[in-house]
Amino acid sequence: MTTTNGPKTADELLDAVGPAFSKLRRTALLEVEHPVSTKDLSRTLVLNIVLEATQDPDREITVGAVAEHLVVDPSVASRMVSDNIKAGYLVRGASQQDGRRSVLHLTPAGRDLMARFRRHQRSAFEYITADWTSHDRLEFARLMLQYVDSLAALRDRGPAADAAE
Repeated sequence: MTTTNGPKTADELLDAVGPAFSKLRRTALLEVEHPVSTKDLSRTLVLNIVLEATQDPDREITVGAVAEHLVVDPSVASRMVSDNIKAGYLVRGASQQDGRRSVLHLTPAGRDLMARFRRHQRSAFEYITADWTSHDRLEFARLMLQYVDSLAALRDRGPAADAAE
């Protein structure tokens, strides 16, 4: 689907990307199937980090790691984690790598919330792109995943590699 009043030049299109990301954040609670509350939406920021870590058995997530991933002060991350613990979505456990550290684990309720959130995200994507061609919908999804992978690679590369170039 092409908009008639959208950016016309490559520069205008690229300049419009940042504001578009801001609009995405503001419309995250789009009322579609399986709505997620505003409070639970903010909780999913932390839960998603912990969930992603469970895909690597050697990776443990601490409050400090949450702060690093969200680029927030450790005290902010601590409050966010505490809120998830109080809500029953996370528990603290002893690290298997270093018993002095506490690591975070999803509870069954946390896993249920994330499954509901993922269904909500998929429903919202399908609703928003309902008038797109199947090819456009899948191509956008592929490019979005490529963008996220590139972002992760950039994070892994770190600022030192950028400075050396």
